[in-house]
Amino acid sequence: MSLLVKICGLSDKLHVEAAINAGAGAVGFVFAESVRKIAPDRANLICVNVPQHIKRVAVMLHPSNDDWQEVLESFAPDVLQTDADDFAALEVPESVERWPVYREGQASPATAGAYVYEGRQSGQGETVDWTAAARHAGNGRMILAGGLDAQNVAAAVTTVRPFGVDVSTAVETAPGQKDLILIDKFVSAALVAERNL
Repeated sequence: MSLLVKICGLSDKLHVEAAINAGAGAVGFVFAESVRKIAPDRANLICVNVPQHIKRVAVMLHPSNDDWQEVLESFAPDVLQTDADDFAALEVPESVERWPVYREGQASPATAGAYVYEGRQSGQGETVDWTAAARHAGNGRMILAGGLDAQNVAAAVTTVRPFGVDVSTAVETAPGQKDLILIDKFVSAALVAERNL
């Protein structure tokens, strides 16, 4: 199976299309407080033409169940991504995949499914220790996040051997401002690295 590349923090239809055309397998939309926050109905609007095989990911952080239900109703994501501990308080239908976030320095990931492994704070471009991440990569399907960019993603893929990689900050020219060229460069670098494994 090829490496899953997720472009996160999207808010513009052009950038969603650029991610998909470059070869990304997942597009992420932030519904937590952030410069990248988007309204659920807006996210739904810019995803109208997203092919079914591309995962549309709702990215949240400690949401109330009411907040989550609003996203579920308005956006109908394929995946909910939020901190691992959050899921206990949320009603998530079987039709929605769960991608728990495990943060560096916390408990080891405890799932056979996909999960996101990142730094202590989301969206800060904080690079995790790849050697430590590699030790966890055999647990479930790790999607490596935090501090990845077009220059270092090949080394990260080679070192960690993750199921997927996730980027937001490094494909922006300013906070929340995605760039078509940077998206393409990141996805290409990640997929080339995987082919060279």
